[in-house]
Amino acid sequence: MRKFIGGIAVLIPILLLAACGPDGSILGQGGKELKLAHNQSLDHPVHKSLAEFARLVEDKSEGEISVEIFANGQLGSEREAIELTQTGAVDLSKVSASALESFESDYSIFSVPYVFEDYQQFEKAMNNKEVTDRLYLQTEDIGFRALTYYNAGERNLYTKNREVKDVSGMEGLKVRVQPSQTSVGMIESFGAVPTSMAYGEVYTALQAGVIDAAENNETALVNNNHGEVAKYYMYTEHQIVPDMLIMNSARFDRFSEEEQQVILEAAEESTIYHEDVWKETIKENTEIAKNEMNVKFVEVDKQSFIDSVQAMHEDFAQSEKTGEIYKLVKGAAE
Repeated sequence: MRKFIGGIAVLIPILLLAACGPDGSILGQGGKELKLAHNQSLDHPVHKSLAEFARLVEDKSEGEISVEIFANGQLGSEREAIELTQTGAVDLSKVSASALESFESDYSIFSVPYVFEDYQQFEKAMNNKEVTDRLYLQTEDIGFRALTYYNAGERNLYTKNREVKDVSGMEGLKVRVQPSQTSVGMIESFGAVPTSMAYGEVYTALQAGVIDAAENNETALVNNNHGEVAKYYMYTEHQIVPDMLIMNSARFDRFSEEEQQVILEAAEESTIYHEDVWKETIKENTEIAKNEMNVKFVEVDKQSFIDSVQAMHEDFAQSEKTGEIYKLVKGAAE
């Protein structure tokens, strides 16, 4: 019965997307209307930037190509969105780089704690063509390619009722992590207990004491109301994990070179647009969390956290699977 229900759940969005265009073509497969899935709310900065991408595509193509956005996880989880993009049931999706780890190990580089010392190093790497060509095109043989990235901020620790000043304060804390082996290893290196769970469960888990802490950027405090139950926000700045805009590779290849250029230019320009939207959002959210939700923002001894994960860096650098991307990204960042 569960398998049957699960199959129906996957089939419904696919049927929803298989709408015929005016010429009888299947939109999202042969027509010029693109379907884009993501799991953020309509007021999230990433959604605003995706809406800008859609506007730019239509404008640059003089109305020949349009993009319909399915927000709020309407078409499923991030993993489901990736799988739908692989099969071509949707044309594009916005997913966290960490969600792509299980599809391509190169994406695990973003989960390595402190692989970037600051956001400037991250930008250097993401504006390096050798880095982006490897990351963006590495997955073409499994059904999708990346078009661009969006700043998802620096990930920091927030706790329900414990102020953490250095890594020793992490001892025994139950911390929600993303479904990423690298993130699990990071929390263990900090001396805490990693707990994987869906993002939508974090609020009630913090409230009930199932977990003591989580880690994310400042938008989580306000957009997801985590600041109502988590009263300490520590600037650990342990990861910079971007959001990625991916597209079904066969769908991309069916466009002419001129149309491909339109899509790529729109993606790049939407990333530039996103930087300003993101900075303003973080500023606003921090003020709301501080003044209206009484969240205390704490500076930490970041070096103690950096020291605790050096073994992870050595493992990545020496691994046959991740050594090449680690060296490439570190070299570009520095």
